[in-house]
Amino acid sequence: MHNQPYNRNPLLRASYSLIAPLYDFVVERPMRKARMRSLRALSDGASKQVLISGAGTGLDLPWLPAPHRYTALDFNPAMLAHAVRRSEKLDIGFVLGDSMDLPFADAQFDHVVLHLIVAVVPEPQRCLSEAARVLKPGGTIILFDKFLHPHQHAPLRRLLNYITRRFATRMDVVFEDALSAAPELEVASDVPALGNGWFRSIVLRKPD
Repeated sequence: MHNQPYNRNPLLRASYSLIAPLYDFVVERPMRKARMRSLRALSDGASKQVLISGAGTGLDLPWLPAPHRYTALDFNPAMLAHAVRRSEKLDIGFVLGDSMDLPFADAQFDHVVLHLIVAVVPEPQRCLSEAARVLKPGGTIILFDKFLHPHQHAPLRRLLNYITRRFATRMDVVFEDALSAAPELEVASDVPALGNGWFRSIVLRKPD
């Protein structure tokens, strides 16, 4: 447990414990429609195994199709405690763990949901490669987050990143750089979601 990557930034873990009661108030309404659109990529057909990696306070849970078996993982007990309250109508289990070091076997899930986590963790490449590792061939990763584009300067965001990365989120993550850590994945779709394209909804597929 002490060797898990998130323990390298104890301030980040502590800050999310402090903001857990306020997180929904700040994030839920502005992100709701984009979150719902992203989750439409989950089929509502036959039951599948779905991992919500970085589940936070469970803001995805009300919009998940019921047929599937879900596993919701987060590194922060205070956040997971809020998520449990949103889970009554789902077949779901909760796991305290690290999105950069997933405690699951290879090829265990049909889908992995990564909402607002890749640009939060200290090592985005590792987060994405771990999601690819536990994904079954033919499965998808459903991703919604804020990213810089390759060669985008964005000086203000990069300046703020020196502060925000230590207690809240990163603002300097280039999606294409993170994707290089999981070359087996293919981009099935990539569309702007919010903030004039700063936030993107992306679906990745692992070939059979």
